[in-house]
Amino acid sequence: MTRLNLMLLLAVLASALYLVSVQYESRRLFTEIDRANAEAHRLEIESERLQVEKRAQATPLRVQKLAREQLQMHGATPAITQYVKLNGQSSQVSDGQPNVPPTTERAK
Repeated sequence: MTRLNLMLLLAVLASALYLVSVQYESRRLFTEIDRANAEAHRLEIESERLQVEKRAQATPLRVQKLAREQLQMHGATPAITQYVKLNGQSSQVSDGQPNVPPTTERAK
């Protein structure tokens, strides 16, 4: 009878130790999931902030300003526009007026 009691006591102790280790592992995994969720939330907020910043950086006025200031670009005017004829030769502008082929009419 004492052998049986001793075996049962060892089984209960082993079961208790296993239960404690499983609970510890469960708590550790839960905190890891909680940290991962917090990191995902932080990254989502950062992504939204960056999307707003990206939209703000790409406004037409800002792009135009950067093109003028940093790239020295300017708007196309008739004085600097070259028109291409159908046969592939370009026509130069003289006196601010392009050489328009006789078959086409310009809107005034």
